[in-house]
Amino acid sequence: MILNSKIPEGPLEKKWDNYKKTAKLVNPANRKKLDVIVVGTGLAGSSVAASLGEMGYNVKSFCFQDSPRRAHSVAAQGGVNAAKNYKNDDDSVYRMFVDTLKGGDFRAREANVYRMAECSLNLIDQAVAQGVPFAREYGGYLNNRSFGGVQVSRTFYARGQTGQQLLLGAYQALMRQVGKKTVQLFSRHEMLDLVVIDGKARGIIVRNLDTGEIERHSAHVVVLATGGYGKIYYLSTLAMGCNGSAIWRAHKKGALMASPSWIQVHPTSLPQSGDYQSKLTLMSESLRNDGRIWVPLKENETRKPNDIPEEERDYYLERRYPAFGNLAPRDISSRAAKERIDAGFGIGPLKNAVYLDFSKAINEQGKDKIQEKYGNLFDMYLKITGYDAYKEPMMISPSAHFSMGGLWVDYELMTTIPGLFALGEANFADHGANRLGANSLLQASVDGYFIAPYTIANYLSNEIHTGKISTDTIEFEKAENHVKQQIKDFISINGTKTVDYYHRTLGKLLYDYCGLARNEKGLKYAIDEIRKLKQEFYKGVKVSGQGETMNTELEKAGRVADYFEIGELMCYDALTRNESCGAHFREEFQTPDGEALRNDNEFQFISAWNWTGENNEPELVKEPLTFEEIQPTVRSYK
Repeated sequence: MILNSKIPEGPLEKKWDNYKKTAKLVNPANRKKLDVIVVGTGLAGSSVAASLGEMGYNVKSFCFQDSPRRAHSVAAQGGVNAAKNYKNDDDSVYRMFVDTLKGGDFRAREANVYRMAECSLNLIDQAVAQGVPFAREYGGYLNNRSFGGVQVSRTFYARGQTGQQLLLGAYQALMRQVGKKTVQLFSRHEMLDLVVIDGKARGIIVRNLDTGEIERHSAHVVVLATGGYGKIYYLSTLAMGCNGSAIWRAHKKGALMASPSWIQVHPTSLPQSGDYQSKLTLMSESLRNDGRIWVPLKENETRKPNDIPEEERDYYLERRYPAFGNLAPRDISSRAAKERIDAGFGIGPLKNAVYLDFSKAINEQGKDKIQEKYGNLFDMYLKITGYDAYKEPMMISPSAHFSMGGLWVDYELMTTIPGLFALGEANFADHGANRLGANSLLQASVDGYFIAPYTIANYLSNEIHTGKISTDTIEFEKAENHVKQQIKDFISINGTKTVDYYHRTLGKLLYDYCGLARNEKGLKYAIDEIRKLKQEFYKGVKVSGQGETMNTELEKAGRVADYFEIGELMCYDALTRNESCGAHFREEFQTPDGEALRNDNEFQFISAWNWTGENNEPELVKEPLTFEEIQPTVRSYK
């Protein structure tokens, strides 16, 4: 198989304009004849559904939450990037492009990355027009702050609630179209399979989570905006419902999966406090603007942080990466924290954390200024831990967070299945091997507002004579029967162990052997253990209740069943990439001082994987990466 990324001709800064100039359009009268399904109502899903509804297409919007407002975009805290140069610190679209490409360790397409930076200029104006309450200077100008991996201030923020505020703007736009009846909203519905007819995506099979009813829905285009699969580790910053099932079911119908092992571990999560936990809490990366990260110089330190004098503290990020300090990129910061913790310098009851200290910032700026910038985050920390971060340092620890990998898409955001598009975190496109902070909200928004409406219209221009897609076909029947059979199989197992037991066991296995660090021996061991655990799951899991009613255990069982297969592919992907890059740190490939050692001669490509059937080894398809604007360099933040 040869992958065609469809990158337009012309200079880098003209490619997106050139595409839009030549993209085909659909007459407004014809748009009413065309149906679009959008799965997911986060920033990417809500924005594209609202945009297509405004254009006049018939849109069906699906989410498994009880309201689009509960999509996980709401959890993003620190900000959204845009190269506006409001601080006059020499920022530009080109500088943002370079920062993002370098931050991803030169494992992304130049054209996609540049387009994201270019579209960032429009997003802030769009959000302000929607009423998003970005922070402002005293004179009324929009304020900015810095995030990891950059040396300028380009992150726009609404205290520590940026994702929530942006999502509310997209939600309002979506509900406006629901009111106009251009969008039908199906909350509490979960996609369980993709329907492909004559090689094209033509619909989905969903389960009504309130009644258990299985439904068929058809369309000329299916858009997946279902987020990432970081919850595969069980303990992560993601909400309990987040999962990878929608993109995985599409993968098994022919959509290639790209770079599945590239999952970001966030450096500023609250540490695990016991085996009873089912998720971890994210503390915004924005805190690293004013907080200083350190550990005691003495191993197994028992003194309270405020009792440890300055000369007995190791500000290890400032020591190892002086040019960026506490704002080193996430992958580097997380590995540095793990190295200190593993070496015996961890703090807290379980010795699994490091300190994030605001005492210097409070002394210099005053408590009121810090409270103005981060107040809700400090309140959240106090509520969860019982400690006041204004008086003593926060305790933070690395935690699984964001999936750089996802469905392979071309420049148009279309997968290898014609008519199936993937937006936001559901695709692999813009972040390479490591995502810079505040680029997640950006990618999701520009995919939905500014990119997909053009590219989907270009595809639909060839569908105006197709007519309505019938759900009364053999393909829909087969997909529905497959889903119903899987539900029956889960309930009939009647084992003795919970779904959570298997999820937790899988998550620990992946974190230990395909997490912050990997090696050949561990990855091969993990693949064998995942296969054994999967076999045990299908014999020993207990799914109580019935399929024809509300059943949360049944929902979890389907998602964990997919996680076994995703986890195995993650390990295959990590095993075949004999280099270290971004979030993929192979212990065999590092510099003498412990930094990632990239191998551009052999691995300057995107790993895309083809499903070859149950218990078969996946097929690797390579998309070579070419760099015309800037050449890959050694990624240094020192």
